[in-house]
Amino acid sequence: MKNWLILFIAILSETIATTALKASEGFTVLLPSIIVVIGYCLSFYFLSLTLRTIPVGIAYAVWSGVGVALVTLFGVLVYNQRLDFSALVGISLIMLGVVVLFSFSDSISQ
Repeated sequence: MKNWLILFIAILSETIATTALKASEGFTVLLPSIIVVIGYCLSFYFLSLTLRTIPVGIAYAVWSGVGVALVTLFGVLVYNQRLDFSALVGISLIMLGVVVLFSFSDSISQ
């Protein structure tokens, strides 16, 4: 369970970094640029820790899938981005893939 918590920290770090990436305006705004660098460093560090016990394919699928959903949510809430029906369906399918992994895959328990 601890490893999944560490993976969640990696996902949150990546989400914060990616959200700040837009605010950095191509690394021309200092504070968001610093947040981007620190966030990605933390994210990859914590992701690397989870790879000691969680298979790389599973960890990456969860990391990227949940990250996509969270970044999209931040984009809607922070940057007032709008999603059309196709975008909602696509993101829902990504999240469904994560749910399928947790619900049916024997690889999760490894």
